[in-house]
Amino acid sequence: MRNKFIVLAAVIIGLFAYTKLMAKIGSGSPPPDAPLAQQADLIRVYKSERRMVLLKGDVPLSTYRISLGQAADAGPKQREGDKKTPEGRYEIDWRNPKSMAHLSLHISYPNPNDQRNAEFHGFPPGGAIMIHGLPNGWGLFGNAHRLWDWTDGCIAVTNTEMRDIWARVPDHTPIDILP
Repeated sequence: MRNKFIVLAAVIIGLFAYTKLMAKIGSGSPPPDAPLAQQADLIRVYKSERRMVLLKGDVPLSTYRISLGQAADAGPKQREGDKKTPEGRYEIDWRNPKSMAHLSLHISYPNPNDQRNAEFHGFPPGGAIMIHGLPNGWGLFGNAHRLWDWTDGCIAVTNTEMRDIWARVPDHTPIDILP
């Protein structure tokens, strides 16, 4: 029994070290911007359907199956650490090519209403809500990550999809996150 515990501990430590190393290495080079005609002017997320759509006008450009925060079905994000994905109108306000996950686009949560609500209830609203790929080094899981909601409130896609989204979503693109 003691040997099994030692092996399990070694595996856990090895996975932790691998994840930390890959987070430092980063995602590699981001893709170039898509042609203007292929760039989105709105992102719409349907939490209950686990679906995200990039739109240009009323025309869907791409649709993605997504994973959300671990408590995504429990309503909108209200506080730091609640593991919920926000709901409402936000925008993509900056991007991180060297994130711990394969590329990431920051969602402007908390907006002023989120901030006021959190302050009224006496807790911090949280932040760092992103659209991102899989944690660096874990891309081999591909579509399997969609079997459960595993983020802390972010919107996750495969690494290939994240490269497409990165190229097609300029900064300041609005994002509507619906229940």
